[in-house]
Amino acid sequence: MVPWIETADPLPPTAQALGPHSDAPGLLAAGRDLSNVRLEEAYRGGIFPWFSPGQPVLWWSPSPRMVLPVHDFKVSRSLRKTLRRFIATPGCEVRMDTAFDRVMQACSSTPREGQAGTWIVPAMVQAYTAWHRAGRVHSVETWIDGELVGGLYCVAIGRMVFGESMFAHRTDASKVALAALVAHCRAHGVTLIDCQQNTQHLASLGAHEVSRARFEEHLAVATALPEMVDWSYHQTNWSQLPALKDPAEPTANTDAT
Repeated sequence: MVPWIETADPLPPTAQALGPHSDAPGLLAAGRDLSNVRLEEAYRGGIFPWFSPGQPVLWWSPSPRMVLPVHDFKVSRSLRKTLRRFIATPGCEVRMDTAFDRVMQACSSTPREGQAGTWIVPAMVQAYTAWHRAGRVHSVETWIDGELVGGLYCVAIGRMVFGESMFAHRTDASKVALAALVAHCRAHGVTLIDCQQNTQHLASLGAHEVSRARFEEHLAVATALPEMVDWSYHQTNWSQLPALKDPAEPTANTDAT
């Protein structure tokens, strides 16, 4: 039985999450609290909220866990062309944290194939917006000629980044934002982006599953490292993606350490 937690209660150990053969694999607890303090506790422990309208706050710790090692990020031929064109075109730029509210609202309202609704309910928007104000949640934004056309938002603790949701109002606009986030992570010594759940789309970009134990081992080390202070996008970050280099050029290892 999934425990109910009050505001003063700690989240249960992740080993108590429902197993793979249950009706809700990874479900750990239910409650009402979505404060900054609760979210900080959860993410540091590898736990995240995910619930639908009319439900309480449901806390999850799935195993296996979908992760994207930033060195394994796959840039397809078509995405390579898109990124090169984007980088070279005046008026195309990546920004960070300049339109967080709009990114979050767009992620919550953009229709998604195979989904009748959204898990980014108003309570989630309110909670993550408050956490953004506290400096813990960030937006990566794709802009074309002054128009916000795509983006994503993510949580960052130490040198650990947790991807949350993406949207695109133009083809590949969310992939541009993800590529920019990967480049930003590589430039700042982040080696892994948490993707939470397995999807074919994420797998096509280089994400794969790891056990809960392996994920939590990495999490403990990464969240203890110094915080990333600089959340602004620098054009030089694109050099962190060797796939964008001209094939005739030698590929140097420019990864941050």
